Amino acid sequence: MDAPRTLGDWLVYLESLHPKTIALGLERVAEVRHQLGLRPEFPIVIVSGTNGKGSVCAMLESILHAAGYRVGCYTSPHLLHYNERVRVARQTVSDAALCTSFQCIEEVRGDVPLTYFEFGTLAAMQTFIARQVDVAILEVGLGGRLDAVNVFDADCAVVTSVDIDHVDYLGDTREKIAFEKAGIFRTGKVAICADAAPPSVLREHAEKIGAAFWRLNETFRYAAHQGQWDFYGVAGARLALPFPALRGAYQLQNASAALAALDALRERLPVGMEAIRRGLVEVSLPGRFQVLPGRPQLILDVAHNPHAARALASNLAALPPVRTLAVFAMLQDKDIDGVVRILDAFIDVWFVGSLSGSRGTCAGQMASLLKDCGVRGEIVVCEEVADALAQACKAAGENDRIAAFGSFHTVAEVMQARGMSLTNFDIRD
Repeated sequence: MDAPRTLGDWLVYLESLHPKTIALGLERVAEVRHQLGLRPEFPIVIVSGTNGKGSVCAMLESILHAAGYRVGCYTSPHLLHYNERVRVARQTVSDAALCTSFQCIEEVRGDVPLTYFEFGTLAAMQTFIARQVDVAILEVGLGGRLDAVNVFDADCAVVTSVDIDHVDYLGDTREKIAFEKAGIFRTGKVAICADAAPPSVLREHAEKIGAAFWRLNETFRYAAHQGQWDFYGVAGARLALPFPALRGAYQLQNASAALAALDALRERLPVGMEAIRRGLVEVSLPGRFQVLPGRPQLILDVAHNPHAARALASNLAALPPVRTLAVFAMLQDKDIDGVVRILDAFIDVWFVGSLSGSRGTCAGQMASLLKDCGVRGEIVVCEEVADALAQACKAAGENDRIAAFGSFHTVAEVMQARGMSLTNFDIRD
């Protein structure tokens, strides 16, 4: 193909560079990192976990920004625009900035084949260094030990939760998956675990390499009471905190992980109570139990595995009991059966749509899987997610609820069908 010029051209080109979408390993990305001379001098927080990674990253980003720090944040996947993945000072970087970084990487990588994610990880760090951030927050794409972000050393590592997902790459037990996630721990640094019942391998690996292991309900904890909550960590208590703007009782677990990380970095990045309060109130993360205004009520949730489905079920259970219609689509390599069985009790009608791409599940196959699960609700087969949304909206009364879930792709297609934009993620130069 011709030399890439636009961001769209570059993304098409990046997808063609490596024969596999996912190719775990650090050798390739480490070699190109060396060629680029990427030596960040600012503190780095790396966040891994089956679920909750995005929430912890968003809360850390919001609080540190409120404290006056220039924050670089790298997350994935994106919903509407690739630029969402790379943010500086809570603003997504421009197409031009990303293209410049991609070009620099292309000029030095030689014949080293990088995956789409590896290329993007290097571009994000190059951008953070060029923009002189005070701290970088990096979300693991898959696992941890062999994930591209792990080519950089974490000053503080966070594992939010450990559950079964990506079994083809990470293993089919919590212990195997935990070992992969523990790979982001570093000698002499703090390793935070926000899982209430973590596999023992996390602590064992931290002790083996000499990392300080901070565990929820052991080293730090939280207590919720009427209208506010308290956090107790190694730096003392932070009392009467506002609930995070992200909905769901489980978000206090994620918020506690974020505050524990701030405790770990307090000597280099001191943060006051006012910044913590402001950051919790102002945090935003589209697609995580996002309740849109209007009637019928529309809820967007990227829940795509059983662990996330249980969180969505808990949130739905906390709402008034009304007729609930699902706009549902998932990728075929996910535990569709597990997700459906967890949410079956909360869904009265399933509007299923097809997801495109090699990993997408067609609507007919989804309907068959729902029937095999014995769901109690009616099943309506639609061509695409946008069609599923349109039919759900037509069928719903103003007092009903529509929940769109199953994948980042599902939520993205609903947002596009609604003409939504990510107002808190404006693209800036």
